[in-house]
Amino acid sequence: MIRPVLVLLTMSTLLACHSSRKAAAPNPPIDSYHYSIEKTVTGNKGAVVSAHPLASEAGVLVLKKGGNAVDAAIATQLALAVVYPGAGNLGGGGFLVAHLQDGKELAIDYREMAPSGSSRDMYIDKDGKARTDLSQDGHLASGVPGTVAGLFEAARYSKLSFKELIDPAIELAEKGFVITEREARSLNGIQQDLQQLNTRPNAFQKKDKWKAGDTLVQKDLAATLRRIREKGAAGFYEGETARLIVEEMQRGKGIISYADLKNYVARSRQPHRFDYKGYAVVSMPMPSSGGLLLHQMLKMIEGKDIATMGFHSPQAVQLMIEAERRAYADRAEYMGDMDFYKVPVAALTDKKYIADRMKDFTPGKASDSKIIGPGKAAAKESEETTHLSVIDGDGNAVAVTTTLNGGYGSRVVVGGAGFFLNNEMDDFSIKPGVPNMYGAVGGEANAIAPGKRMLSSMTPTIVLQNGKPYIVTGTPGGTTIPTSVFQTIVNILDFGLSAKDAVDKAKFHHQWLPDAVFVEKDFPAATQEALRKMGYKIDSRGDIGRVELIRVLPDGKFEAVADKRGDDSASGW
Repeated sequence: MIRPVLVLLTMSTLLACHSSRKAAAPNPPIDSYHYSIEKTVTGNKGAVVSAHPLASEAGVLVLKKGGNAVDAAIATQLALAVVYPGAGNLGGGGFLVAHLQDGKELAIDYREMAPSGSSRDMYIDKDGKARTDLSQDGHLASGVPGTVAGLFEAARYSKLSFKELIDPAIELAEKGFVITEREARSLNGIQQDLQQLNTRPNAFQKKDKWKAGDTLVQKDLAATLRRIREKGAAGFYEGETARLIVEEMQRGKGIISYADLKNYVARSRQPHRFDYKGYAVVSMPMPSSGGLLLHQMLKMIEGKDIATMGFHSPQAVQLMIEAERRAYADRAEYMGDMDFYKVPVAALTDKKYIADRMKDFTPGKASDSKIIGPGKAAAKESEETTHLSVIDGDGNAVAVTTTLNGGYGSRVVVGGAGFFLNNEMDDFSIKPGVPNMYGAVGGEANAIAPGKRMLSSMTPTIVLQNGKPYIVTGTPGGTTIPTSVFQTIVNILDFGLSAKDAVDKAKFHHQWLPDAVFVEKDFPAATQEALRKMGYKIDSRGDIGRVELIRVLPDGKFEAVADKRGDDSASGW
């Protein structure tokens, strides 16, 4: 296959970009055919960490051109839409949290919305059975995409032109990039779904198996990106791309309309902000449950001296499990889109309420989720979600989590447009008490309604020390997202772990229902056994999340760590 040179940045240059060199040297292009993964990088002027090395390098390229952290976050997201199709996207949605150098804090909500033709019981058949197949697979599973609107809302705080931010993604789509072994396995795993659920051929289908070293070229996606470059958000929500989306819906019996697309709006919201042991934590508000869950869990353990219990000790893990159990019980009862349902945030985070929730905690003895229900407050999200963290030398920090929900979303590629559509409708409570694909249950607060945004677990988070960014973090992982961010923050602030250990050490998860503690395979056996003796059901599972973390070191340098659990990669300069 002919391998043209991309007009981006060479990987070799970028992997060395954190070392000192003369600013006058030109920036060569990225070599999208020869690149490597960097798990830990220290930068002097900025850093980016994301799910793919080429996306991280695209972000650093923008920083080197004079862009700020918001510019880099936009460029990285656009590149992920090309090189990480399982979760990076144009056809999904996400959340952005930022702390800017002037002290301004941002929370941009570009979560998908239920189409105008949706209804509360649209996935319940005549016998009253919840049709989770329809909420998860194919055209009817898709909410109205929000990603492109979110990128342009964020661009209000950028420095460079949008053309400069989208050009790297266009080149990667047009010229192609070499896929890794992990990516090849992932694409091979969805071939049957692609065959069954799609109405038009697409770049991801292959007669022979994908293998490491193959080049993925996405001409249709490149054309879609060019329309966005030329016409802005209207290049996606109106005109040719909108026509392709609606025609795809019509062929596959989906319900997203022209009006749904044209009327979509990304919303700037007030970040969910609270203090923990002298640090300020800035995270995402509703319709993400992440910031509120993180708030509840950290406050439930704040009064305990967890540091002296020891990292991964049975005592510390039990305390955190019980905080997780109680917070997730409240999630099921109270949390949803605040534009449609009054979520009692103040009551759920009240100091006395938090204390009361932990009154029945008994050290050394497991609680029972049948007994530990939601408090009396006054008035699998995807395992393939993706997160990126960015910081620049001027004090701007950005945390972004985006998703298609399940891996490759609905597995439907928009014919002629080249991108996957989400299956985000499954994140609503399609029937009270019926778990979604990740086992989460819900009720009225998260019921389907036209124009409503489904409850999320995404938790992009920035921790401030003395008013300045200290930690920038987040992760994919569905309902495991808030618990992974919770553990990562505690690992650093309480247990004093290194950034690498805070990211890579084994994680655990409890979400009220099912009443089980999920642990990664390398979680300490002795702690597992101690928990069993306390009465916990322990289920071993695969990887939990893929944390992307940047920590500001005492000398002002940036330590960027990419999770060991994937092809995630850090870049800095």
